[in-house]
Amino acid sequence: MLIDYHTHHVRCGHASGELEDYVKRGIEIGLTQLGLSDHMPLLHVDPQTYYPEMAMPMEELPRYVEECLYLKEKYKDHIDIRVGLEGDYIEGYEKEIAAIINAYPWDYVIGSVHFLGEWDISDFRQTGNWEGKDIFAVYTQYYEAVKKAARSGMYDYLGHLDMIKRFGYVPEQDTWELEKAALDAVKESGMAIELNASGLRHPCKEMFPSERMLRYCQEVGIPVTLGSDAHQPERLGQYLDEARALLKSLGFNEIATFAGRKRLLVTF
Repeated sequence: MLIDYHTHHVRCGHASGELEDYVKRGIEIGLTQLGLSDHMPLLHVDPQTYYPEMAMPMEELPRYVEECLYLKEKYKDHIDIRVGLEGDYIEGYEKEIAAIINAYPWDYVIGSVHFLGEWDISDFRQTGNWEGKDIFAVYTQYYEAVKKAARSGMYDYLGHLDMIKRFGYVPEQDTWELEKAALDAVKESGMAIELNASGLRHPCKEMFPSERMLRYCQEVGIPVTLGSDAHQPERLGQYLDEARALLKSLGFNEIATFAGRKRLLVTF
């Protein structure tokens, strides 16, 4: 069972490749299931005045879904395509996010925290916002948002749970209690998380989430799915061999898959 549930394409503005390029690449590398999961349009900032190329325009969303469904049918004899969305959690915009989620026939929706207010902590152009900040306070704010995302009931699993470490800004204080509280919220909400392998190519040089967070997931029974977070077709599946090996070494023998917003655990 080879899956990759986290992918982006040219519509989002900061990725390359058409959706069909990812499908063809998925077939080429032998994926069993391919999840198409581009970014939800921006809701809380003006796309015209904010940083460019952050997410697909709102008018592209129905075209994205239509193309995903078309490719799902076209390639059904070659690869199992799952239609997804990476839905940013933005505090105060829950109704607007839910309206997008409820409007389309998703197989799954990833809940991701990228934004702390108008600061996208995943954007390399905005790392200057760390200057002068209390790093532990930023981590605290971030994990509070993660807990709210988990408890919102809008998502099927949470993406790159400790994305806050991406650029290597790490507080001197241990952050385990923040991480554990976020994972406890995931568990209480009956959700899964993803092991996002893309961290290996970022300054943190570690997958999202960390091994200690994964170990806790295994202990308390939080299901895990897999994603490369590919932004180019050639990165599809990148580092997922290492991700599967890590999960197996920690005692996982099942991964979470999704169809029609239902979760199914399968051996891998």
